[in-house]
Amino acid sequence: MKPQVAPYETSVKCLRIVCRNGLTVRVTRYPVDLVMSNGQVYVSGSGYDFTSYEATAGFSPSAFDLEGILGFAGVTRDAVASGVFDGARAYLFACDYRNPVEDYEPIVASFLGKGTLTDSGYRFEEMALIDALNQSVGDTYKPQCGKVFGGQEYAGCKVSLAALTVTGTLTSVTSSSAFADAGRSESSDWFALGTICFTSGLNAGLKPLEIKSFAAGGGIVTYEPFYYTPVIGDAYEMIPGCRKRLSDCRDKYANVVNFGGFPDMPTSSVYAQVGTR
Repeated sequence: MKPQVAPYETSVKCLRIVCRNGLTVRVTRYPVDLVMSNGQVYVSGSGYDFTSYEATAGFSPSAFDLEGILGFAGVTRDAVASGVFDGARAYLFACDYRNPVEDYEPIVASFLGKGTLTDSGYRFEEMALIDALNQSVGDTYKPQCGKVFGGQEYAGCKVSLAALTVTGTLTSVTSSSAFADAGRSESSDWFALGTICFTSGLNAGLKPLEIKSFAAGGGIVTYEPFYYTPVIGDAYEMIPGCRKRLSDCRDKYANVVNFGGFPDMPTSSVYAQVGTR
């Protein structure tokens, strides 16, 4: 049951999108901007629209599309193309425009799929979070650790990523996916499978990219190219990665107590052998 329902005569729909990098977009279908009781401003929704939402008594998730005009409410072409909104959480709710309160009447919580650019607009497919109940769950036993690196949940990795985060500036650029910082002194492969994001330059604010390789002397190669080619002097933040091996957890992070792999588990070729006399 909903805790409260917005009055039908003065009800207005509002949408809040929270990206994984912290970017938050707030829009409303009201003709003018709405200032919520907590001070948050929801921008008038003349630049976006979404298809209808259906709620049922079952556990089948509802899917609907969010469409909008690029540049409206902070949704830019480079943010959509670089994947900033991929996997973002979206919260649709109704409130009374005479006394707007954020999340007054929750309608649906969802997550965004891959964004599609259409000329000067964009389209996101949204899926209700209830879809998580349709996913198969269970543990997979394997030599590599299955935990999320840096996860602080119960029985998680527990490595502090904040303590491992480094900053610097680029001293050379080869391409949009290969560049270097000669000031780095870490050993080869230290940042491999980690992430890097830029805090200045054209790529500032775009999503972090996974690092394919890191060479001694500061050479960095990412799996994907950045939306804009970085330039010398661009500032960045970088977090080392984990290859999920026992040696990484034990020797690199001194975190073997939280290792989640099973390196000594026999393979099927061993445990399926027929016994002999």
